Amino acid sequence: MSDTVLKNKMISDYKHLHKIPETGFELKKTADYVKQRLSQMNIKFSDCGKCGIVALIGNEKAENCILLRADMDALPIREESGLAFSSLNGNMHACGHDMHTSILLGAAMILKKKEEKLKNRFKLLFQPAEETLEGAADVIQAGVLENPKVNYAVMLHTLVGTEFESGSLIISDGGVSAPGADYFRVKLSGMGCHGSMPEKGKDPLAVACRIITALDEIKSKELSISDKAVISVGMLNAGQAGNVIPDTAEFSGTLRAYSEKTRALLKKRVKEISSLTAKMFGVKAETVFENSCPSLLNNEKLSEKIFEIAKNNISDKTIVTSGQLIRLSEKNDRPSAAAGSEDFAYISRKVPSVMVAICAGKSSDGYVYPLHHPKVKFDTDALAPGAEFFAHLDLL
Repeated sequence: MSDTVLKNKMISDYKHLHKIPETGFELKKTADYVKQRLSQMNIKFSDCGKCGIVALIGNEKAENCILLRADMDALPIREESGLAFSSLNGNMHACGHDMHTSILLGAAMILKKKEEKLKNRFKLLFQPAEETLEGAADVIQAGVLENPKVNYAVMLHTLVGTEFESGSLIISDGGVSAPGADYFRVKLSGMGCHGSMPEKGKDPLAVACRIITALDEIKSKELSISDKAVISVGMLNAGQAGNVIPDTAEFSGTLRAYSEKTRALLKKRVKEISSLTAKMFGVKAETVFENSCPSLLNNEKLSEKIFEIAKNNISDKTIVTSGQLIRLSEKNDRPSAAAGSEDFAYISRKVPSVMVAICAGKSSDGYVYPLHHPKVKFDTDALAPGAEFFAHLDLL
């Protein structure tokens, strides 16, 4: 297979998937397309969990089985990228999961082509519901790590806005590379009234604003400078008219922390601050923690092996470890690439795993919008190098 054929097919996959973004576990069109592509390659696959897909390639008698994971779900964001193949259905692949799926399909093409020569067996996981932190737990419960038993697991995630050429890789060092996360929702129940007579009611909207402001104080007043953590509120709903104080208000957000101890403290304080602030103003607060995942743990020995394989076999791209990137960023007085939470963390707690980032657009080339932004774009020049990296893991 020529490099041009591989690249063109992957770009075609990417553009098709980008047009049909779906969210959570509702991925019928996406999953159907992945199955169609696997069938075209004569690759055996099976359903896993609610809508995951698992494909097997390689030596059935191999000592090791390597799981390669790509997430398939998108975000409920209306796209504003201006791309000719933009989504029109109100969802958007604003986190690059269409890139991830296309890369894994490209890896399937490479691995299937040389299947008889493979040393290892590969289990390709096309996973749903990463954005809601539900998909990995679902496929684990469905047995994705068994039959055959998985010995190692590797995931790839796109980055934009770095100063590395597209296709460059950042290999996570041993230890935690992505924070644990919890989604939370706080519902406030007060008493509505006319806006001209606030003394007649109990204003849940005003209380919500006070709580949100107080949550911001946790980072500055209750955590050490060395604690890596953040609380973000992304949604606040209340009221229907400007002259009416509503009965209820509700806000939701996420908290993230690299330390499980810090994560537990944040959850405790979100609940306490919400409850006690509401009580102070005669309003009731109900705090619910919903989807969550632990911090992602990279296996040190596996990380070292993967870095060595990448350095020795991908000579035309920059290959760095996350630690090297941090030191480089500190030297240049600029922030290093930040990692969002990843439900691959559940897999990383079961088998030796490594998270790898692939650069997909330099900021100096115009890739200036961050992940989850309605105008974010990804450089397709990262697709083929990502697939080739996955295929090189047969050297493990």
